[in-house]
Amino acid sequence: MNATTTAHLDDTDVEAFGAELDRIREEIIAERGESDARYIRRVIAVQRTLEAGGRVALLVSLFPPAWAAGTAMLATAKILDNMEIGHNVLHGQWDWMRDPKIHSTTWEWDALTPAAAWKHTHNDLHHRWTNVVGRDRDVGYTILRMSQDQPWRPDHLAQPLYNAALAPLFEWGIAIFDLEFDAAVQGRKTWRTFFGELRGLASKAGRQIGKDYVLFPLLAGPSALSCLLGNLTAATTRNLWSHTIIFCGHFPDGTQTFREEEIEGETRARWYLRQLLGSANIEGGPLFHVLSGNLGHQIEHHLYPDLPSNRYAQIAPRVRELCDKYRLPYTTGPLGKQYRQAWKRVLRLALPG
Repeated sequence: MNATTTAHLDDTDVEAFGAELDRIREEIIAERGESDARYIRRVIAVQRTLEAGGRVALLVSLFPPAWAAGTAMLATAKILDNMEIGHNVLHGQWDWMRDPKIHSTTWEWDALTPAAAWKHTHNDLHHRWTNVVGRDRDVGYTILRMSQDQPWRPDHLAQPLYNAALAPLFEWGIAIFDLEFDAAVQGRKTWRTFFGELRGLASKAGRQIGKDYVLFPLLAGPSALSCLLGNLTAATTRNLWSHTIIFCGHFPDGTQTFREEEIEGETRARWYLRQLLGSANIEGGPLFHVLSGNLGHQIEHHLYPDLPSNRYAQIAPRVRELCDKYRLPYTTGPLGKQYRQAWKRVLRLALPG
C-alpha cells in the first residue's frame, strides 16, 4: 500500500469511513425490490432475444447482411450473458428474489468455466483478498507480473505477448486459471480434486464447442462455414471486451497492490479501504455500463459485490463524496485512458526492478 495515500487517517477515521459505507449498503438493501427484479428480468429477456435473433440470422449467413447482423446480435448476447447477467447472478446479487431461475446456486453461464469453479476463484479468493500479492491469484493470473512486489522472472520479458494472446482467448485462459494447477503442484489442492475439476471443465467445454462450432453450423446447411465464422467472431469479440473491462478495472495508474503483512488483523473498514485503493472505474454512458456488467463502477462493485449491479450508478456519487470527505483517491477515467495505463503496467513490469 502507498502509505502516503492513507497517512492522514487514524484508526478512528478509517472505522468512521467504513461505518458510512455500511450505511449506504443498508439503505440499498432496504430499498431493493420490484424495480430491481424487473431490471434483471428485462436484461435476460433482451439477451435471449438477441441470441435467438443472431442464431436465426446466421442460419442464412451466406448473405453478408445476415452474417453481419447475426454476428453482431450474437456477440452482444454473449457479452450480456457473461458480464451483466452471469457475473452478477453468480455473485448472488439477485438471490434475494428467491427465484430459482435467477439464483447463484442454479445459474450456469455461456462460458467455458463451470460456475462453481469460477465462484471459488473469483468470489471466494479474488474479492476476499483483492490485490494482496500471494493471496489474490488474479494479480497477474499466475503468468503476468502486475505488481512490483511480485518477484521478476526472465519469462516475464514476454508478458506483453502473453497478454496479447490472452485477450482473444480470455475465456480459455480463465477456465485454465480456475483449475488452480499451481495449487495442486504446491500441495494446496489434491490431485484427485484437480482431475475431478478438469473433467468438469472438459465436459463444459465439450458442450460449448459442440453447440457453437458443430451443432449450429450443421443446422445452417449451405451457410455452415459462415455460421461457424460468425460464432467464432462473436465469441472472440466477447473475450476481447471482457479482457479489456477487467484489466481497465484493476490495473490502471492509481490502483494499488498490498503485501500480506499489511492485512494482518484487517477490520471490515480496512477491507473497504483496500477495495477502494485496489480498484478503478471506467467512465461511460448507461449502455456502456450495461455492456460492461456495470464494472465501469469497479470501485462500487468491489465495495458491494453482492448488491444489484443496476444500483452502482446510484451509489457511485455517494462513494466519491466520501472519498473527498476523507481525502482518499477515487481512481476513474475514460476507457481509452484506462486501457493505455493497464497496458503500460504490463510493459513496465515485464522488466526487472
